[in-house]
Amino acid sequence: MYIEEDKLKDFMIDSGLVSRTDLDGAVKNAGERGMSFGDYLVSEGKISEDDLKKVQAYILGIPFIDISDQKILPEVLSLIPEPIARKNNIIAYQKTDTVLEVAMLDTDDLASIDFIRKKTGLKIQPRLTSTDSLRKALVQYQKSLKADFGDIIKKETESLDLKGEEDLNKMAVDLPVIKIVDTLLKHAILQSASDIHIEPLEKELIIRYRVDGLLHDAMTLPKNTASAIIARIKVLANLKLDEKRLPQDGRFKSELDGEKVSFRVSVLPVYYGEKIVMRILREGGGGFSLESLGFHGDGLERIHKALNQTVGMILTTGPTGSGKTTTLYTLMDILNKPDVNISTIEDPIEYQMKRINQTQVKPDIGFTFSDGLRSLVRQDPDIIMVGEIRDKETAGLAINAALTGHLVLSTLHTNSAGGTIPRLIDMGTEPFLLVSTVKVIIAQRLVRKLNENKEKYFLTKAGLDQLSKNANLDLLLEKLKAEKVIGKDATWQTIPFFKPNTAKEDDGYKGRIGIHEIMQVSETIRNMIIEGKSAEDLTVQAKKEGMLTMVEDGIFKAVLGITTIEEVYRVISE
Repeated sequence: MYIEEDKLKDFMIDSGLVSRTDLDGAVKNAGERGMSFGDYLVSEGKISEDDLKKVQAYILGIPFIDISDQKILPEVLSLIPEPIARKNNIIAYQKTDTVLEVAMLDTDDLASIDFIRKKTGLKIQPRLTSTDSLRKALVQYQKSLKADFGDIIKKETESLDLKGEEDLNKMAVDLPVIKIVDTLLKHAILQSASDIHIEPLEKELIIRYRVDGLLHDAMTLPKNTASAIIARIKVLANLKLDEKRLPQDGRFKSELDGEKVSFRVSVLPVYYGEKIVMRILREGGGGFSLESLGFHGDGLERIHKALNQTVGMILTTGPTGSGKTTTLYTLMDILNKPDVNISTIEDPIEYQMKRINQTQVKPDIGFTFSDGLRSLVRQDPDIIMVGEIRDKETAGLAINAALTGHLVLSTLHTNSAGGTIPRLIDMGTEPFLLVSTVKVIIAQRLVRKLNENKEKYFLTKAGLDQLSKNANLDLLLEKLKAEKVIGKDATWQTIPFFKPNTAKEDDGYKGRIGIHEIMQVSETIRNMIIEGKSAEDLTVQAKKEGMLTMVEDGIFKAVLGITTIEEVYRVISE
C-alpha cells in the first residue's frame, strides 16, 4: 500500500498525532531498522496502529473500519473461505444484493479483491482496518463452527465401536473417541469457558461449560460413550485407566490456533461412574495490569505502597474462583525484576512465569505447603508467594518469613477483608505477630462485564433507597468525583446506570472483572487487632479510613457501565 511519505508526515504533524521531534527521530531510527517511520512510531508506542491506519485511510480516500466487536452474519463471513481470509488478511463483513464490503490490511492487494469479485459476482468495496481488529474478527470463523459441533459429536458417537471395560486402552486411542474429546475441548475454548464438567447420569452423559462464572449445559451424549471419553481424558492426563474407586488429578496441554492451553484434570468417583472436571488455563495468561483487573483510586495506591516495601504480608481473600490467584500472579509480575529472587509454593502451579522459581506441593508423598515453605526460606528469596494459607503451621511459617526480611504474598478463604484477621487468629496466630506483618488485605469477587449491547437507565427513588441500605452513597459519590468518573455537580439522580439489552440473542455479558475491598492495616486497626476487636469492628474502621466495600466498588463499576447492580448483588450474596 503505497503512500507518499511526505504526505504522511505532513498530515501527522497537522493532526497533532506526533510532535516534530518524535517524527524526525522516527524517520531516522526507522531508516536504520529498515522499516517505515509509521510502523516505527507504532512499535515505540508513540501512536496506535488504529491511528496510523486511519491516517493512511484518509490520505487514500478509503474508509477505515473497526470490526473487532462487530458480529458478522455467518452467510457473509463464509463468502471468503477462512484459509484465504487468514492468508491475505481480508474478511467480508457486510453485504447487499450487489455490493460486498471487505476489511483488509492492504487495500492495494488487487489480486485478492479480484478473486473475491469473481467468486461472489459482487462489487467489492475495500475498507482499511487494523491488525488487531482483523485478528479479533477472524475468530468468528471458529465461533461459526460451534453450531456444527453437535453434528460432529453425533456422527463420531454413532461410529464408536464400544467394547467391554477390558478394552479401555484401545477405546482411548480410537479415532472417533479422539475426535469427540478434541471437539469438546475446542468448543469449550472457543466459548471462553473456564471449566468443562463431564457428568455421568443414569441414562446419559452431560457436558457442561462454566462461562463467566456460570455453568451452562453444552450437550448431552449417550451414556455408553462415558467409558471411552473418560478413558481418553485419563490417557491425556497420564492417569490410571483401571483406577475407578479413588479420585485422581492430572494435567495435559493442547494448542488451538497457536494458543497454548493447559487443562487441569480432576476425576472423582460418583454414583453413576466417574465425573471429570477440567480447569482451562491459557498459558501466558499473565500480562494483566492491576487496572485491567479492576483496581483503581485509593485502593490501587494502597497496593502499590505495600508492593514498594521489602517486608511484610499482602493477602488476597475470597471464595474459590474469585480470581485470587490471578491477582497474586499480577502482583508477582509487577515485582518480577532482575534484582530480586521470587520463589513460590503452589497447589497447583496455574501459570508458568519466567524468572520465578515455582514449586508444586505433592501431599501424596508428604510434600506440603509447610514443608515447601521451610525449604523456600533457605533458597535466599526476597519475595515468597504461598498459594494458600490452610493451617496453623503454614500461617506461622509465612508470618515468620515476613518478620525475617521477606515480602510474602498469599491467599486465604474468607468472605471479607475484615474477616481475614480473625480467621488467622482462629488458626492460632498471635495478634501481635499479625500487626507486625500484615500490610494490606484484598478481598474480591468476580462480576460479569456488560457487552456493547447495553441500555442506559436512571435509578428511581426506591432504587436509590435500596442502594443506600448496602452502600455509603455519600462516600461513593465523593470517590467517583475524585477519580473524575462523573462531573463535580453530578448527583445520584443524574448518574446513568446500564443493563443488558434483552432484545439481543446473548445474555448481554462477556468476560469478568474484579470488585474489591482493600484494607490497609493502619495504626488504629493494629491497635484494634491487639484489643481483639471483631471483623465487623475492623471493617467499620477501615470504611472510616476510606475503604470501599465490595458492594460499593461494584456500584462504582456499575456507574462506569462495566457491570450491573444486579450482577454485583448476585456475586456478593453467593
